Amino acid sequence: QVQLVESGGGLVQAGGSLRLSCAASGRTISSRVMGWFRQAPGKEREFVAVISWTGGNTYYVDSVKGRFTISRDNPKNTVYLQMNSLKPEDTAVYYCAARRSLAQRVATEAHEYDYWGQGTQVTVSS
Repeated sequence: QVQLVESGGGLVQAGGSLRLSCAASGRTISSRVMGWFRQAPGKEREFVAVISWTGGNTYYVDSVKGRFTISRDNPKNTVYLQMNSLKPEDTAVYYCAARRSLAQRVATEAHEYDYWGQGTQVTVSS
């Protein structure tokens, strides 16, 4: 199994920044593709960003391109999401996710992920 714990959420004004962290543990976690998703009240869970753990490939949803950056620290088994120029529409619970498969394709659909953290709330005020 893989265990994921997110942290770093909070309340921030529009235009501000936050950095989310996802601490992972479990067998061969450092070899897995990792993603960030978010879910606002009444909406479907939305893909945000993904990173290939070993290859360094990344991909982002259009709405966050140029503002968010996903990164990793393999020795610490940790994935980060740096969020800059935050907007009120970024308000959501943010989830870290990992794939069961060791394939390095950058998956963008929630159903492609098998392990999830508990989520961390990000609230952006106007």
